[in-house]
Formats: sequence, C-alpha cells, structure tokens
Amino acid sequence: MNKQIALYQLSDFARQLQEDERSPATIENYLRHIRAFAAWAGGQAVTKDLAAQWKEHLISQYRPGTVNTMLVSLNRFFAFLGWYDCQVKTLRIQRRLFREESKELTRAEYERLVSAAQASGRERLVLLLETICSTGIRVSEVKYITVEALKLGKAEISLKGKIRTILLPNKLCRKLLKYAKKQKTVSGEVFLTRNGKGMSRKQIWAEMKSICAKAKVAATKVFPHNLRHLFARVFYKACRDVAKLADVLGHSSIETTRIYLISTGVEHAHTLERLRLIL
Repeated sequence: MNKQIALYQLSDFARQLQEDERSPATIENYLRHIRAFAAWAGGQAVTKDLAAQWKEHLISQYRPGTVNTMLVSLNRFFAFLGWYDCQVKTLRIQRRLFREESKELTRAEYERLVSAAQASGRERLVLLLETICSTGIRVSEVKYITVEALKLGKAEISLKGKIRTILLPNKLCRKLLKYAKKQKTVSGEVFLTRNGKGMSRKQIWAEMKSICAKAKVAATKVFPHNLRHLFARVFYKACRDVAKLADVLGHSSIETTRIYLISTGVEHAHTLERLRLIL
C-alpha cells in the first residue's frame, strides 16, 4: 500500500483531537509538526525508513526535547491512520539535573516587569502578570478568571477532560474586582480586549514581550509559562509538598511537576560546594 498524507486526513485527525478534548494550542502544534514532515517528505510515500530519515534531519536541527515533541506528533498521527509500521522511537533523554540560568525568570526580574508595566500605566498588563504568577495558571486558563470567580475567591478550571479548583489570593481578588468595576465588567471574563472579547494567547504573549526592554529583562525569559514556573518554585519552597503542587498546577504526573522544580546550574554548583568533599 502506497501511503500518502492527504489534507482530509489532517482534518479528520484534528477532529479526533478535538473529541479527545485536546486544547487548541496542542492541536495546532500536532498539525504544524505533521505538515513539517509532509513538506520535508515532498510527496514521497510514507515508510518507516522515511520517518527515520526525518528523525535524523530533526536531530541535526533541533534540541532533543523538541525532536521528541515532533516525533510524538507524527507517531500519534500514524497511529490514528493505522500506520503503526511507520512509527519511530523517540530519543532517550536523561533527566536534567539543572536548568540553564539564562532561561529562568527570577523573582527580581518578575518584579521589574510588574514595575515597568506600572510605570507605563498599563494596568491590565500588571494584573495579568500578577494573576498568572500568583496562581500558576496556564495562559489558556486566563479566561476562567471571571467576576463570578473573584467574588467566590476561587476558579473552576476545565482543561484536558479534568476539572480543578484553584484558590485566588484575597489581595488579587480585590485588585481584579476593582479593575473590573472600572472597566464596567459586571460578569464573565476580566481580561478583555477593547472589543470586549477575551484575550488570546498571542495577545497575552505580545503584551508581555512589549515590556521587556523597559524592565531590562531578556525577552527569551518573558512568556506566560515562565511565570507558571516561578509560581511553582516559590510555592514549593513554601510548602515542600510536590504532590500538592502537582494538584495546584493540574498535572497528572508528579514527574511533570518535578521538571518545574529543577534548580539552576548556579544553585547546583552551590550545593556541591556545601558538600565539602574536597579536602
């Protein structure tokens, strides 16, 4: 059988992912990776050997984690089509002991971002930064911060077939309710565009990136998920309970949560120094 990737297959696959309650961002990533493979293949018949060649191509272009993400997308697509004989193995990656300091957003940098936004009179951005960082929510979960949730002091978040309740700090609730009143928002989402629609992922990213230069924080560090990582580290230092943190973040696996708690290389080096094993 001559296996070829057709547009209708991508459409059918996208519908299946929607039925599986995958987020729009996840579906978009899957499709982007599959299209990348199809473009690289250039109309060749799909075989395991061709997929293996693409894997080697990816290894020469991307980091191992990115390679695995793209291979997972392709393998899932092949499984959907029943092309199990075309699937290839992902790379085996040893768990990282520490994170590159250049990629980690520090508390001081977060505070500079908030201060820069305040100095620029950008109240919505200030509150966005504080909301994501003080609750640990995903950027796709910002829509669950509603006037109703603020009055209750908690938000019910439904994502990936799971529902979890997150508590909202009292101070945050007061600030957001005051902002909502000022914007004449009596119900529903708090973070809205000028047209009264909920802010998209891209809009939130753009808002955050726009303040980097003024805050003197590297743009590569400033994105919503890094605020989630900062929340996770601060929360863990306060309670030292990785299982509780996993519940708060909405992780199914504690292994995923542990990734958030990897220290920087500098912290790791300090730990080694404290061992005092060099006589």
